[in-house]
Amino acid sequence: MTLNYIWIGFFLVAFIVAVGKLLLTGDVQVFTDMVNATFTSARTGFEISLGLTGVLALWLGIMRIGERGGVIETFARFGSPVFGKLFPELPKNHPVVGSMFMNFSANLLGLDNAATPIGLNVMKELQELNPRKDTASNSMIMFLAINASGLTLIPITILMYRAQLGAANPADVFIPILLATLVSTVVAVTLVALRQRIRLWDRALTIPAACIALFIAGVIMAFNFFDREVIAAYATAVANILLITVITGFIVAGLRKRINVYEAFIDGAKDGFSTAVKIIPYLVAILVAIAVFRASGAMDYLMDGITYLVALCGIDTEWVGALPTMLMKPLSGTGARGMMIDAMTNDGPDSLVGRLSCIVQGTTDTTFYVMALYFGSVAIKRIRYALTYSLVADLAGMIAAVFLVYAFFG
Repeated sequence: MTLNYIWIGFFLVAFIVAVGKLLLTGDVQVFTDMVNATFTSARTGFEISLGLTGVLALWLGIMRIGERGGVIETFARFGSPVFGKLFPELPKNHPVVGSMFMNFSANLLGLDNAATPIGLNVMKELQELNPRKDTASNSMIMFLAINASGLTLIPITILMYRAQLGAANPADVFIPILLATLVSTVVAVTLVALRQRIRLWDRALTIPAACIALFIAGVIMAFNFFDREVIAAYATAVANILLITVITGFIVAGLRKRINVYEAFIDGAKDGFSTAVKIIPYLVAILVAIAVFRASGAMDYLMDGITYLVALCGIDTEWVGALPTMLMKPLSGTGARGMMIDAMTNDGPDSLVGRLSCIVQGTTDTTFYVMALYFGSVAIKRIRYALTYSLVADLAGMIAAVFLVYAFFG
């Protein structure tokens, strides 16, 4: 699969729907809405890239200090037993393994501002090892699938929104979110591993997986026995302490190696700036296509069709109110967040729809955005099965979210 066909598909479907509206109802406004959406989303894409510039400069500067100070190499040796199995194409103890370790850790802790620039640096390093520069490698696909699955231990932002909107117990969705996002991640890794013929039952993978499962079980037990808001507050504090510790640790390691820490930071920051500029066209392209698709009404028709089929099957349709968040999540993080807030505002934060919207918001990442951002940063055009498998994992996570909301709150 190529981004070219995906991009064309959004526009063609949107145009067909708009023409249909014009012929059947005489709706001319839809074309105005679509044109306005192109300008708005293009500006949004640029603003997102501009916002990433400072963060990328900061974190790629810190990463360069870590590379020259030997910290990334240490992380690479630590993560090599696991990553060597999941990413068999990578040379043993390659520095990119250390960068992956940091990216996954930042994602688990909910530190998106750190995870994204580190992830972009991972893609750059993977591209250097990629023999076909316009085609995604197996390692890139596995890395993207894990990132798109959005595994996060404690979704602080969602809990914050629930508290602001008056939820009786803002953290009551924590366990369903954790379980649903775990389903999404397991499905993503399993699908890609089967396609790439990676043995998941190897001890190097099963032992760390068991440790992660035990840790997650411990977090769930803690949320059951202690005040959830207090745990969430402590988790945020611990994550921020770890972040500052990492930055300071990198600087100290650089001093021990007697490198010029300031120059190393500047060198990395320059790469961060150039990466931010490079992704602007790719980000604008995918955001414009998605915005046109929404403005044409194609998204609404898709939702209506799903609602009709659900009712036709005799299945309870109460959860269908969360469909806007479900359908928006792979396309736009901002759009999905708006849909989640709208659902809680209209139906109540403690309603089934309000809770399900929150669970869905925390279950996966914005797959199309992640693909455009990461692949665009290294000019990958042929993404192979990366998007297909990630969307299947998204679907699995959302189905799990529906079952879990009924199991916990139905």
